[in-house]
Amino acid sequence: MKTQSLKNKLKSGLAASAIILSTIVGTTIKAEAQTPVKNVVLVHGAFADGSGYQGVYNILVKKGYNVTVVQNPLSSLQDDVDATNHAIDKQDGPVILVGHSWGGTVITEAGNNPKVAALVYIAAFAPDNGETTLKVAQSLPAAPENGILPPDDKGLIYFSKEKFHAGFAADLSKEQADFMYASQGPVGVKGFVAPITQAAWKTKPSYGIVATEDKAINPDIERNMYKRAGSKVTEIKGSHVVFISHPDAVAKVIIEAATKASETK
Repeated sequence: MKTQSLKNKLKSGLAASAIILSTIVGTTIKAEAQTPVKNVVLVHGAFADGSGYQGVYNILVKKGYNVTVVQNPLSSLQDDVDATNHAIDKQDGPVILVGHSWGGTVITEAGNNPKVAALVYIAAFAPDNGETTLKVAQSLPAAPENGILPPDDKGLIYFSKEKFHAGFAADLSKEQADFMYASQGPVGVKGFVAPITQAAWKTKPSYGIVATEDKAINPDIERNMYKRAGSKVTEIKGSHVVFISHPDAVAKVIIEAATKASETK
């Protein structure tokens, strides 16, 4: 009888230990799953460079995010995708991949990288498989303020000086717009006519920011692309460079994407 009683006590003790261990492990896993993704890679668009992300960068870094800003060569879609993948591959874990304007086309292709947990489009292109940026850009009429020029004899596309402020950065000061024009990054025309081979938004969660006062991309084109992609859409009253004029609102969407991505890891 004593032997049987001892066996019963041991079984009860082991069962209790298993329950405690299971609770500890479950709590730990749950806590880890609720930790937001901390790596953010920012991809700029045409006629710009990565410095425009400084406001968004400052906000995210203060909140504990590890932020990398890609400097695209803007020479071709493949070159920009390669530059973006290089930045993604250097991250130590899952990544929120963010693209502005032409950068949206870039992240649509680069977003297939297995480290990418979610995509954030800022007044950006989100083409489908086989589509080119040019095709999407021409799907609805352009605003009169749009100043995208035809390619020059080197195959490079610029934004006109006369229309740059009103058409690209209307909610920034003239001084800011003048500097952005002077430092603009021309884009190779072959990038705009290169088709997407595999649209990452088909398999990755996506978030789309519509700049409602955008004159460089018709806001309805943004809405149409985001709807097709099944993106969660946020509308912000701002120009094409809404991430410069409203960094807090843009950073909020990126943080939401990071938080939601962590919940599904």
